[in-house]
Amino acid sequence: MIHYKSDEEIEIQRESSLLVGKTLAEVAKHIKPGVKTKELDKIAEEFILDHGAKPGFKGYGGFPATLCISVNDEVVHGIPGERELKDGDIVSIDCGTILNGFYGDSAYTFEVGEVDEEVKKLLERTKQSLYRGIEMAVSGKRVGDIGYAIQNYVEQFGYGVVRDLVGHGVGRNLHEKPEVPNYGRRGTGVKLKKGMVLAIEPMINMGRKEVVQDPDGWTIRTIDGKPSAHFEHDVAIREGKADILSTFEYIEEVLNKK
Repeated sequence: MIHYKSDEEIEIQRESSLLVGKTLAEVAKHIKPGVKTKELDKIAEEFILDHGAKPGFKGYGGFPATLCISVNDEVVHGIPGERELKDGDIVSIDCGTILNGFYGDSAYTFEVGEVDEEVKKLLERTKQSLYRGIEMAVSGKRVGDIGYAIQNYVEQFGYGVVRDLVGHGVGRNLHEKPEVPNYGRRGTGVKLKKGMVLAIEPMINMGRKEVVQDPDGWTIRTIDGKPSAHFEHDVAIREGKADILSTFEYIEEVLNKK
């Protein structure tokens, strides 16, 4: 069952989504070689609580932390811990909040120090594919149109589109219907209608599309050990143009100052 939101509910959800962007910007200030991933997690949790919200991921399905922190060949769901970030790493940070009963859910992949040029391109193109997908997130289109736009853009560079994990509806629950794959055929899948809110989140691998799960039961990584990038926005379906509820603006302000 798909949960349609009223305009009022979408505005409430926007607050939660914007808080995720602000949280990720706060975390971005501390991303540098030598920082432990658990330190970034603590910063995020305190920031979310200080803003009257709760971490959306902590305890969800038993997940032990506020952030999913996935480094290099880790695609998603990495657990923060003692690991120190190193110069040349990339780190996908996925964050969720609950504010006034609604979830926000957004992710950004950061560079740590000096990153290889080909890896930089993977990040740029994955982010670009997110916006290609969002262009299709309008009333009257279908879920397959979003997936096709993402897949069609990134596969020209020889990248692999992860199949085992997908975007999703988001609202009073973190994961709602419909599923939003990052691949697909135009004109297929669930029809998009005003009031739907989707978390669109391309997960794009530099190499093969296949992934494996670590013994920790959470961390997903590429099967060939090559890097993976992940960007995510919450998007409300409207007539004519998608309404992006989350933002990268705060994050990129911080990164531009570094």
